[in-house]
Amino acid sequence: MAEEKYNLKNPAVKRILQEVKEMQSNPSDDFMSLPLEENIFEWQFAIRGPSDSEFEGGIYHGRIQLPADYPFQPPSFMLLTPNGRFETQTKICLSISNHHPEHWQPSWSVRTALVALIAFMPTNPNGALGSLDYKKEERHALAIKSREAAPKFGTPERQKLIDEIHEYMLSKAPPVPRLISQEGHSTNQENEPQVSSPSSDGASAAVEVPPNLEGGSQIAEEVPPVVNPIPVVRQLPATDSRPQPLQRPTPNVPKQADDRLFTFAAIGLTIAIVVLLLKKFMKSSGHGPVFMDES
Repeated sequence: MAEEKYNLKNPAVKRILQEVKEMQSNPSDDFMSLPLEENIFEWQFAIRGPSDSEFEGGIYHGRIQLPADYPFQPPSFMLLTPNGRFETQTKICLSISNHHPEHWQPSWSVRTALVALIAFMPTNPNGALGSLDYKKEERHALAIKSREAAPKFGTPERQKLIDEIHEYMLSKAPPVPRLISQEGHSTNQENEPQVSSPSSDGASAAVEVPPNLEGGSQIAEEVPPVVNPIPVVRQLPATDSRPQPLQRPTPNVPKQADDRLFTFAAIGLTIAIVVLLLKKFMKSSGHGPVFMDES
């Protein structure tokens, strides 16, 4: 890229040319981006779908438009390849885009923005502007289709740059792995035998066995070996069938103070009865008044 045809006194131009040199001297396998010869404020890019997602292996092209006061203002982003996460040919809303200039930092660059865009791919759209929420199977199909050809966009100069970037990314991006959906797992597991293992309540619990996968290109979760669990035994009190001798209840032994109190009460009651009987006898015999006068 001939620098003499650009105004090097312009801070934005100077910064953009520095980023172009850095991008060419330190290429990445995850993305590639270059500006147009006729307009260095417009960049074409392609990113590789993030690993361990339905986008893995896909090649997604897009366009970056840098503002005149870059890097003090954020760029705008537009995807050109159908992907199921962002709308195509529509400026998308991200925290690193011109929709949120309050979040942009002048120290960030095109490289920083592309790394962030890859990280945004598998996230929840939450209804953001320019976002889509396709099913994983649909996104996976679009990832396969994205490798077939580069999207058609703009002038012949743009298209030439897009095709060059596409060829580079094809040489770096691994093939799209096969996607195993949850529905596929459940369908296959219904036709497989089940292994019973004892559970804590004595009932047998069915353990589903994943199907045997054919072919080395299919991705499957590693299933740990099934280990027979140790049944839980509830400890119960021991019972003896032999007759047990009857245990007589132990009588409560009264205290010594209670014995004395009971004795005194019995003696007092006896004396009272004797006095009453004596008075009754004397009255009946006629000695009662004499006895009273003498007393």
